[in-house]
Amino acid sequence: MVTDEPANPDSPSPAIEPGAHDQIAPEPVASSAEPEPGPAAETPDEPGANDQLEPVSEAEPEAEAPAVAVEPELPNNKHWYIVKVQSGREETIKEAIERKVKIEGLEEYFGQIYIPTEKVTEMRKSKRYTREKKTLPGYIMAEVEFNDRILYLFRETSGVGDFVGATNNKPPPPMPDHEVKRWRQEQKKDGDKDTPVAVEHGFEIGDRVKVKDGMFKEMEGEVKEIIEAKNQVGVELIIFGRPMKVELEYWQVEHV
Repeated sequence: MVTDEPANPDSPSPAIEPGAHDQIAPEPVASSAEPEPGPAAETPDEPGANDQLEPVSEAEPEAEAPAVAVEPELPNNKHWYIVKVQSGREETIKEAIERKVKIEGLEEYFGQIYIPTEKVTEMRKSKRYTREKKTLPGYIMAEVEFNDRILYLFRETSGVGDFVGATNNKPPPPMPDHEVKRWRQEQKKDGDKDTPVAVEHGFEIGDRVKVKDGMFKEMEGEVKEIIEAKNQVGVELIIFGRPMKVELEYWQVEHV
């Protein structure tokens, strides 16, 4: 008699060998056959004769930027004229005209007013003084567009006479360009070393003068030449018994 013994859980289970009736599942074999193509994707039907096409809205063109209007340059009708004014009041008359132009709103017809001046050096008690002297005393140069409104403004300004060359039936002639350029170049900027400074003097050819400074001091002679470009006089002196002309500054000589 065989007694059933309880199975020991710690004892290893006996290996079970496959029997003849057991079937072993075959390993999967990779198939080399290409997958069958699926059903073809349906293509949209072409529109037929009875089909109605939906209207396609066209894109609106982009709005173009507005062109900037370029204002044409107005022609310059201003010219230079000579105006007669009261002598000694040139500056105050200039300021009065400029002020009235702004009040009346006539800037478009007005350019500028120019008072020609030059630098003059004078000798006073052996000291040199430089001042500005008006080249055209009693006159001013005005750059304006000549018309009735400008004419009335000038004539109604205290101290103003009239435009030079104007008559009741004829406007004044403008200054030629070369004359304007010449007069305006007479006045140079301060500090320009190349600018000759005109010096007033009271010498004339034939005057007897005495040298008061330099190596010929105390010698007397006769003025033979006045060299205004250099502010000098040519004086003939007797040197070593012979007459010789020397060039001296105005301030180096005085009348005998």
